[in-house]
Amino acid sequence: MIQLTATPASALVDEPVHIRATGLTPFQIVLLQASLEDEMGNLFHSQAYYRANEVGEVDLEHASSLGGDYVGVHPMGLFWSLKPEKILTRLLKRDVMNSPFQIQLKLYNSNVILIDNASPAPNVSLTLERWYAAPGVTRIQVREGRLRGVLFLPPGDGCFPGVIDLFGGFGGLTEFRASLLASHGFAALALAYRDYEDLPSKLEKVDLEYFEEAANFLLRHPKVLGPGIGIVSICKGAEIGLSMAIHLKQVTATVLINGPNFILEIPQVYRGQIHQPLPISPQLLSISALGLSEFQHIFEATRAKANQTFFLPIEKAQGHFLFIVGEDDKNINTKACAKQATEQLRRNGKKNWTLLSYPGAGHLIEPPYSPLCCASQISSLHLLVLWGGEVIPHAAAQEHSWKEIQKFLRKHLIPVVTSRL
Repeated sequence: MIQLTATPASALVDEPVHIRATGLTPFQIVLLQASLEDEMGNLFHSQAYYRANEVGEVDLEHASSLGGDYVGVHPMGLFWSLKPEKILTRLLKRDVMNSPFQIQLKLYNSNVILIDNASPAPNVSLTLERWYAAPGVTRIQVREGRLRGVLFLPPGDGCFPGVIDLFGGFGGLTEFRASLLASHGFAALALAYRDYEDLPSKLEKVDLEYFEEAANFLLRHPKVLGPGIGIVSICKGAEIGLSMAIHLKQVTATVLINGPNFILEIPQVYRGQIHQPLPISPQLLSISALGLSEFQHIFEATRAKANQTFFLPIEKAQGHFLFIVGEDDKNINTKACAKQATEQLRRNGKKNWTLLSYPGAGHLIEPPYSPLCCASQISSLHLLVLWGGEVIPHAAAQEHSWKEIQKFLRKHLIPVVTSRL
């Protein structure tokens, strides 16, 4: 009798799953399919063909996919190769607390080609739960003065290292990374800064004092371990995260995922000082035959020629940096930005940085096993944006960088207790 198992059947979305099929005919070729429906009703699918071994077993820890969405030994390939039925749809968890993503795993005979809704019933199937918050994590809505966001606290007593989580400049509040950080022992504040609740829908400037208030709010919380906090940030959020590290002594560990070393689009203001954005060359916007906009060139022409005043003075920061770079980022040339920023640190005698650069990874580097989103529609801009990335190396970058992010934050946020004996 054919059996399909997946262990654990219910787990955090960043935890691996061991998938195994038994009871097959020796050397039989089978098709494994994964499918998921998000909260908006969008469907995602992946599939791969496998050959059973001499005892009629397919173990994804060791078996090599023969074809489909990926080829080779990739135990979690069915998860990170999920693709949307509706093209340019990004898989994004909205309710991180009350419901998991449910992934259907199905096994078919190899002569089945899944091209329409009339596919035959699978030989065997099962359902997996993929959660974004561990049991005991609490979610607290933050409306403190003008601050807007959500604070996630890990279960248990005691104090936890505090982290502010910042996403890009398209607005709203994204919670999935903060809830996962809380699941791994961090007090994580998902901070909104535009187009959320009563925050302005469009920013005329970035007021760094708002983010300073957020840092102080987090440090005042009785569950947050001081004296410093960390930042995890991407894109526009990483521009802000870098500026926070430069100006705020409270920030002692900053993760910059595919961020610029200059100010994007609108000025930054801090304590009466105005810092201007890098001029852009909009005529260098590249739009593909599919209508996908590639933005990196509009910044790159001026970045390469700009004088030093346009680059953020990273050498003034007292804390530590972790640069995470997707070398196939089509949104910003973050490889060049990180190189310039680390050279700036080196020239000033600083050794407070680590650079992780991933060939084949795109702009949207997310927690492990998240499907690659190489392009998506930004409704607020009426644009189709090319983010870049190749499926397999992008997946490897996500798995490696997520572990490194947590190690980095723990190293620089948790005080080392030395024995007096």
